[in-house]
Formats: sequence, C-alpha cells, structure tokens
Amino acid sequence: MKAPDKRCCGSGVCIINDAGECWCGQVWNGEKMAAPSLKLKPIQPPIQNAAQDQEEPGTE
Repeated sequence: MKAPDKRCCGSGVCIINDAGECWCGQVWNGEKMAAPSLKLKPIQPPIQNAAQDQEEPGTE
C-alpha cells in the first residue's frame, strides 16, 4: 500500500492523481490543496449548414 500523500487537505480522504488533482475537485497549487481556477472557454457560434442558408427556388 502507498504511503499517505502529504498533499492531503486534512480531511484524510484525499485521493490525488499524478497531476495533483483530488477526487473532490481540489488541485495541488504548489503549496496546498485548493479549488481549481475557473478557466472559461469562449463560446463558439454554432456552425450553420450552408444548405440550410439557401432558399429553395420558388418559395417566398
């Protein structure tokens, strides 16, 4: 069995992977376990199908 990870937040139930991420969502920031930073990805506009943009001939 592995030795207890010294990075535990104090709860005694931390399961930390090699990337420093715990099952509870906290991450190792180099000094302590902390909530991860919020990294939002920009919203991409939906890709429209070119065929949907064209009107059928004879329709108004």
